[in-house]
Amino acid sequence: MNFLPESIEDYIKTHTETESEILKDINHETWEKVLNPRMLSGHVQGRILSMLSHMINPNNILEIGTFTGYSAICLAEGLQENGCIDTIDNNEELESLARKNFKRSGLEKKINLMVGDATQIIPTLTKMYDLVFIDADKINYSLYYELIFDKVKTNGYIIADNVLWNGKVTSTPKNDDIDTLSIINFNAKIQSDNRVQNVLFGVRDGLMVIRKLI
Repeated sequence: MNFLPESIEDYIKTHTETESEILKDINHETWEKVLNPRMLSGHVQGRILSMLSHMINPNNILEIGTFTGYSAICLAEGLQENGCIDTIDNNEELESLARKNFKRSGLEKKINLMVGDATQIIPTLTKMYDLVFIDADKINYSLYYELIFDKVKTNGYIIADNVLWNGKVTSTPKNDDIDTLSIINFNAKIQSDNRVQNVLFGVRDGLMVIRKLI
């Protein structure tokens, strides 16, 4: 997922605000103990999420895909004083670790973790969100987008991770490569949606930032 020379990646890291000690610990523990640790946002992307959240200054955030809680903590940093982030994950085995990390961060009162199927949970949510972060199973990206669209405020934002899918989006995927096909279709869907403004950032594995116009 590194598209730049290693020396440039290192330069970017050294010229980006450092992680807090808590985030460093979460990063380390995730890589040491959890399957597929590359799913963690990590230093630079985490600081980008924090910066975007501070810029938007949301009252309500929805995250689809909690993993070990790193990105939720980064996003929560920019919440308004009484704001809240609802974060959904279907991996029950990671629930206790995520909750431990939220408590360690001191932001647990702003983070509401819901464990279950996001396609079933999202329709039950009654809030209007200023910011939504999609970072879950790729096959359902387009479905998540449709499910949350009417729950995003006008001029609110949707951010989708992994939209470059390790560079595979520029190839012709095999018919059984469902994840790659799903990301390609999602990107095309956003590009053709006249209800939004969008820009794809070549950060790590790609971040699609979408602003709802209506």
